[in-house]
Amino acid sequence: MNNFPYIGHGVGLRPPHYGRILEGSASADWFEVISENFMIRGGRPLHVLERARARAPIVLHGVSLNLGGVDPLRSDYLDELAALIKCFEPAWVSDHLCWGSIGRHYAHDLLPLPYTEEALKLVAARVRQVQDRLGRQILIENVSSYLTYRHSAMPEWEFLGAVAQAADCGILLDVNNIYVSAQNHGFSAAEYVSQISPERVGQIHLAGHSDAGTHLVDTHDHPVPEPVWDLLRMALERCGRVSTLIEWDDLIPEFEELSAHAERARSIEALVTSTQTRAA
Repeated sequence: MNNFPYIGHGVGLRPPHYGRILEGSASADWFEVISENFMIRGGRPLHVLERARARAPIVLHGVSLNLGGVDPLRSDYLDELAALIKCFEPAWVSDHLCWGSIGRHYAHDLLPLPYTEEALKLVAARVRQVQDRLGRQILIENVSSYLTYRHSAMPEWEFLGAVAQAADCGILLDVNNIYVSAQNHGFSAAEYVSQISPERVGQIHLAGHSDAGTHLVDTHDHPVPEPVWDLLRMALERCGRVSTLIEWDDLIPEFEELSAHAERARSIEALVTSTQTRAA
């Protein structure tokens, strides 16, 4: 089970909107920030984070924990993350179910894993190590992928659920990543959502992507497309009320467009909840 509170419908806080936070004109149910951007000693970003935290809950979302790697987990990184957690008391902490470095050489990408029993045991042990160090459960996020491994022995959703069960952690279900990977590899995004472990899902990500012609790319630089909104509805029907987050990392629009996306997520949740209540 997970212990992640429901905090509504948030937006990812990025530098173009720092000024809005400082002047007090940006509001949301909650804000998600990239952990690594705030592992610093003072300066404007930490001041912005203090102001954001005073307005609403925050969540720390990491991109370089390397949960699927074979290098030892970085103790200096975990120390800095623990200090950031102590200072800002986020609602929760998350990172990606992937690998991104080997031999301390970083790919600066979120690379997929082979879905095997060996990888499952490795990742679950590393997630438990992180949770022991931080003194809390974390959420692990499914990533978009552009390749698969011939020796994978199970579908991604089964692997994700098995890792969460073995590590006793939560799932950050990114429905845009599901859609991108499903289109790239030819599996059913709807089946993925229908098979996910609902009791483990503590957060949902929504974002846009780009069409490269031969494949989709998880660029976070477009509005959330209709098929991804459809997957959000399916996920909420399966998992119940779950906190949602709008990610937008490039070609970032005005804050009001992010807020409009968050409000659409709220409307979809309200419709799903209402329909389920009437059916009961």
